Formats: sequence, structure tokens, C-alpha cells
Amino acid sequence: MTIPRHIAIIMDGNGRWAKQRGLPRIRGHEEGAESLRAVLTACGEQGVEFLTVYAFSTENWKRPKTEVAALMRLLTHFLKKEIPDLMAKNVRLQAIGRLTDLPDFCRRELHNAIETTAQNTGVTLVLALSYSGRMEIIDGIQSLLREIKLGHIDAAMIDAEVFSKHLYTRYYPDPDLLIRTSGEMRISNFLLWQLSYTEMYVTTKLWPDFRKPDLLDAIRDYNQRQRRYGGL
Repeated sequence: MTIPRHIAIIMDGNGRWAKQRGLPRIRGHEEGAESLRAVLTACGEQGVEFLTVYAFSTENWKRPKTEVAALMRLLTHFLKKEIPDLMAKNVRLQAIGRLTDLPDFCRRELHNAIETTAQNTGVTLVLALSYSGRMEIIDGIQSLLREIKLGHIDAAMIDAEVFSKHLYTRYYPDPDLLIRTSGEMRISNFLLWQLSYTEMYVTTKLWPDFRKPDLLDAIRDYNQRQRRYGGL
């Protein structure tokens, strides 16, 4: 079985999972964190090199302040609690997005977790935080314009490869497989540039119910695809 080198996941359905059970929305997010732990472990077992998860979008800042605050606390708690397990499993943590938008206490924990796991050589877990695919492209354009102004790049040199080096994801390969839970058929402003030739797998399962067997189902489905990258 061919294992995708890079899997990206839109972890959708936490709120609906909680609502179906008459629970506060934060309980759905907490159970969603358990799914992330299980999937990360399974990715390590299967030999996946990169796992990028859509943890918090720029649009999520529009949610009720109480929910946003609870999510930031949950993220901080997750980062603190997971470091020993990340180290034990040889996981390297990274993050992409407008990270300066995060509260100071959250950024400190994130920076600490990234620094602590920097030398690990197993799965690279990339958290997309305060992330927007459109904003990433805009930031990339602005970065290119600065380089041109400084004389480091000639505008005639710009192609897809050069532009990719100015994106948040410049250190990672494009995803081979995108998984979206909850049955929604959209990519929700996630990795707009990077998903050009990515295989997509949508499941009606809500993210808190998604575990290792579901990941293996997605990988098996991926193995039935013939990737053409726009060719025949």
C-alpha cells in the first residue's frame, strides 16, 4: 500500500458533535483533540512524514468571545500536556498562519513546543493557526514585492516554484491527500495554493468520531486513485 507522504485534514464537526449530545461546544473541541492524538499516532505507525491540520482559521476569530477564549486555553493546555508524548513519539511540531494574532500566553507555549521538538525526526505535525489560504497568498505576494524592491529578485524570475518559497509552507511538500470530516464539500480557505493536485477524501463522520480505522480507510481510498497532475 502506498502511504501518502503528506496528509492534510480539515477537522470539521466538533460543534455539531457536542450539540447532538446536548453538550457545550468546548466538549466537542476537547474530544476533537483526542481524535488528533489518535490520528497523529496512526500517521507515525503508517510512515506518514507530514500531517497538517486546520486547527483555527482567521474566520474563527468571529466566533463568540467565550468560545474563542476557551479554544485558546485548550490549545495552550494541549501544547503543555503533549510535549512528553511528542518527544516519546519523535514528533516535530510546527505551525503556520498569522501566529502573531494568537494571545501572548498561547504563542509562548507554541514557541516552547516547537523549540523542544525541533530535533525530532518522525512525523512533522503542522498546526494551521489563525490561518487563511487567501491571506497566505497575499503575504507571499508582499514578501516577493519586498524582495524585488531590495533587488534580491528580478520580477522576470518569478514562477510557481519561486512563489512557493514565499508561502508559509515553503519547508513542506504539498499534501498528497486532503481529508475533510463532517461531509462538507468545500476546502474552506485552506491551503488554496498547495491543494492544486491533492487527492480529496470526504467522510460524513464528525471529527470527534474520527480515529485510526477511519484514517486507514482514507489511505486505502487514496490508493485506488491514479494521480495525473493534470496529464493523461
